[in-house]
Amino acid sequence: MNNAEFDAVISKLGDTPEKNSPEENIMVGDAYRKSNRLIESIPFYEAAIKEGTPDEAANLYLAQGLKVEQKYDEAQKVLDNYVPRARDPKIKALAEKEIQNLRKIDDLHQDQSYYRVKNLQEINTERAEYSPVFSRNFLYFTSNRDVAKIYRTTGTPFTDIYRVASKGANVNLSTLKPLDGIINHVDTNEGSVAISPDGTSMIFAKGNNGKAKGYSEVNLFFTRYRNGKWSEPIPLSINVADAWDSTPAFSPDGTTLYFSSTRPGGYGGADLYRAKVNRRGRWVDVRNLGPEINSAGDDVFPYVSEDGSLYFSSDGHAGFGKLDMFRAVREGGHVTIENLGKPMNSSADDFGLYQFNLQKGFFTSNRRGGKGDDDIYTFINDDPDLKIVNYFLSGTTVTTDDAGKEIILPNTKVSLTTDNGEVLDEAFTSADGKFNFRVYPEEHYDLIGEKTDYFTVRKDFTTIGKTVDKTTLTEFITNVNFETKIKMDPIVLEKAIVLENIYYDLDKYDIRPDAALVLDSLVQIMNDNPEIYIELGSHTDDRAPDDYNLRLSLQRAQSAVSYIINKGVEAKRITAKGYGETQLIIKNAQTEEAHQRNRRTEFKVLRYNPRDRNDDLPPDEPVDEYDRFFKDSGNGN
Repeated sequence: MNNAEFDAVISKLGDTPEKNSPEENIMVGDAYRKSNRLIESIPFYEAAIKEGTPDEAANLYLAQGLKVEQKYDEAQKVLDNYVPRARDPKIKALAEKEIQNLRKIDDLHQDQSYYRVKNLQEINTERAEYSPVFSRNFLYFTSNRDVAKIYRTTGTPFTDIYRVASKGANVNLSTLKPLDGIINHVDTNEGSVAISPDGTSMIFAKGNNGKAKGYSEVNLFFTRYRNGKWSEPIPLSINVADAWDSTPAFSPDGTTLYFSSTRPGGYGGADLYRAKVNRRGRWVDVRNLGPEINSAGDDVFPYVSEDGSLYFSSDGHAGFGKLDMFRAVREGGHVTIENLGKPMNSSADDFGLYQFNLQKGFFTSNRRGGKGDDDIYTFINDDPDLKIVNYFLSGTTVTTDDAGKEIILPNTKVSLTTDNGEVLDEAFTSADGKFNFRVYPEEHYDLIGEKTDYFTVRKDFTTIGKTVDKTTLTEFITNVNFETKIKMDPIVLEKAIVLENIYYDLDKYDIRPDAALVLDSLVQIMNDNPEIYIELGSHTDDRAPDDYNLRLSLQRAQSAVSYIINKGVEAKRITAKGYGETQLIIKNAQTEEAHQRNRRTEFKVLRYNPRDRNDDLPPDEPVDEYDRFFKDSGNGN
């Protein structure tokens, strides 16, 4: 609610609960709540509930206000009284979740913390300063300190992006100034900012200029620093109309963008998402981070540290009041969410964490004792047992030349996936065929290699049983590096490929369990390569009449094809063929080993409808400055 709307509500209605009807008290309570003044909303929601308001959400909002005031027992009592008589299933579910969170408060208070925090007084004013980001000896942040620029909708100054020269937390105030006018518009709010790892590109939130032709919501914009100035910002294609898209953050390698959005399909208010950069330099493949991280509340301000941890702020997980800061850690295929505890968190809003290094950093809070509104704070983690272990998997994509010699295969897409098919990361190999992924303790993965005109392949990799015992480490940071190789075979029409270890009982064509395992691998090949149509051929040795061998081989081929079709492969994509003894590898075989080589099952590609699996940029397609973002800056592959 903006200031004008708030003033209108308060002036029209009584400023004390006793003067208002239940409906009017709800209106006043909502006015305070939407103005982020939850404590002041408490008496109005209390009065409305006491007077029998039918608005069930008042119970939830009252509990939230009491929580901010740190009256946790009272907040739980309100919800405990409400839930048995709830009629609105959505409000009831939110109340039940909040009860669970409130029951965890005592545990949060007991958790030991080694954090020390300090208000960065040199920067802060009585206005708002928030979302600090450090890059190349400059601290960037957002503020509405310029009182000459008033946003009429709220009656408060517009927000701009500032930067100041800084050595860690030691700022040089003589260098403090807003960014160029091409970034900070006179009549627009600029919000949270993310700086690329190389410091040359920026993605920031922008919107809400209050004009009819302006943006109806906050959107993400991209700009590039070139020749001493920022380029004209352009909106990202991943923005969603009428959705709030904000709080961006780059991954440490710059190839993933994390942000928060209210777009449809989420789990609550604002959810956390990620997008990957493709070979064109565009942000694509937007994915919700899932219900383990996203809550029924607002989940905002993501940040990924050098050790792979995801930090974010939320009012939907168990916390002390409004927004609390959390850390998400992945291990054993599961994500664990931990509250950073006090003093990092308070009963007020705590958000926008950014690490200067793995022990120091910045964040934002509007807690009591600050200089006013949102303030920037610094923190230090003094945990004496803090040890960082990073796990990395590097590899090379290769193929073979006509002579069978192994050679590098560049520009290949490699995906790191979990057992349930979730794509954790993906990359295109460079000219030397190299790729590198962060992996996590005690997990099993599939590496999937894809390239146009080559078979898509899978390779297993696991960190199970390879986790380092941190108690044995002496260094602060330990990097564990694993290596692998992915061999890619070209798709060649009519080239026979032997399926090893497919055996049949004498004079039979039933699929044995050991043969089924091999056929399952062919099913996987068919699923991974939907553009191929194959022939599955069966061969026999020459120790029976020709017509018998021909019939038996066809029956065996048909049996194998039926097995594959029953596994979900379209019948039109696979044909059975029996060759009998017409294509012996070893003629006049004298040993059982030689006969076995003749008794083989093969497949060959009959037809191939290639699809662009490399996301290659056609040579005649123009590339603008934005498209060249990662190519020019050295990010990506």
